[in-house]
Amino acid sequence: MKLRKGSHDATGLTFGIVASKFNKFVTSRLLAECVKALTKAGARDEAIEVVRVPGAFEIPLVARQLARCGRFDAVICLGAVIRGDTPHFEYISTEVSRGILQASMESNVPVVFGVLTTDTVAQAIERADPTKMNRGAEAAKTAIEMVNVMRLLGKEKNGEVSPPSVTPPRRAGHAATRQKR
Repeated sequence: MKLRKGSHDATGLTFGIVASKFNKFVTSRLLAECVKALTKAGARDEAIEVVRVPGAFEIPLVARQLARCGRFDAVICLGAVIRGDTPHFEYISTEVSRGILQASMESNVPVVFGVLTTDTVAQAIERADPTKMNRGAEAAKTAIEMVNVMRLLGKEKNGEVSPPSVTPPRRAGHAATRQKR
């Protein structure tokens, strides 16, 4: 059996974060803990860029743009969709999920789903609580691990067998070069 897994080292990695302003009492906590987890894992403040969008529905478009620009190793999507009395919850949750997945698949860059979809405000607050399992911090850890997994698999594809190592952050144009191969 051959086991491949990514490390939790963010040294030298770059991250784009798309955070919804709607339900700010929740999303601000997700964002704060996400950034804290990235820097604790070794990411520099200058390597993290945050884009605030009006609501969760707007997250996928901006996530796709960030993933395709070539400046980020991963994009993290943060938001909170809380069920109400209308079917609006289902429409938004479904399309945000689909859009985030599509952005990742089209760009071949990890685009991480950190959007809460809860039945109640209390559930959303609990999942954003920094003293419990804050989903923003979990999204950051997932992003770091996915970047390292993708790098490991890329090295295996190119015939390298060494363990994943930190490479310099991608610059604009790097993605275009990689796509031509």
